Amino acid sequence: MLNYILFFLVIAIANIIQGITGFAGTILAMPFSLILVGYPVAKPVLNVLAILSGGYVFLGNRDKVDKKVLLQVIVIMLIGIFAGIWIKDLFLGHEKALYLALGIFIILLSLEGFWELFLRKTPQSEHVSPLTYALLPLAGLVHGIFVSGGPLLIGFMSKKLPDRHAFRATISTVCIILNTIILVDDIRAGYWDSRLLITFLISIPFLFIGMRIGSRLYAKMNQRTFMIITYILLFISGLTLLFK
Repeated sequence: MLNYILFFLVIAIANIIQGITGFAGTILAMPFSLILVGYPVAKPVLNVLAILSGGYVFLGNRDKVDKKVLLQVIVIMLIGIFAGIWIKDLFLGHEKALYLALGIFIILLSLEGFWELFLRKTPQSEHVSPLTYALLPLAGLVHGIFVSGGPLLIGFMSKKLPDRHAFRATISTVCIILNTIILVDDIRAGYWDSRLLITFLISIPFLFIGMRIGSRLYAKMNQRTFMIITYILLFISGLTLLFK
């Protein structure tokens, strides 16, 4: 029971960051949720919550979605999504190896984020290289396994969409579309039953409390400060997965 209470609190806290950045909620919530309630609960519930949080942002910003970038991202990421679903099925019953892989990935991601924030001396070029496009199928792969491909997607979209409003609206729309595909696969895989549905329904108020707080902070506070907090939490959460 205590683990589920903590799980709901993790959802609320992670979605404060989601409300600010438009992308970090699931990747922050996933490591702690895996430890608290396990993959069969954490992954499907956080996936549907990500659809709802994406919808929350989309409804207030749908006129700012860049449709051309949206189509590019969806088409390329789908390749990785289906590969991720296949890998997930291969490791069914051996999730510890996936936890380890995700932990290492998150730690590297947090370190890369700190480098971008504190050590990069020259501004990034706005030109999107073929290597940057390669981030999209990789983001799809991670998303298909852990519903956490958003941070890799940032590497692509931060160059394509320098306007923060278009960026936030478009990445939320990507989340709605791709996570709906994962939801269909989760239903196929048999994750959803009455107990999981109850867990999901209880988690909804925690999601919207977090998103509401995050959206208010997004309008008023320094984005850089919250990105620093996000990367600190990413590093800690990744570290915890290495010892699960």
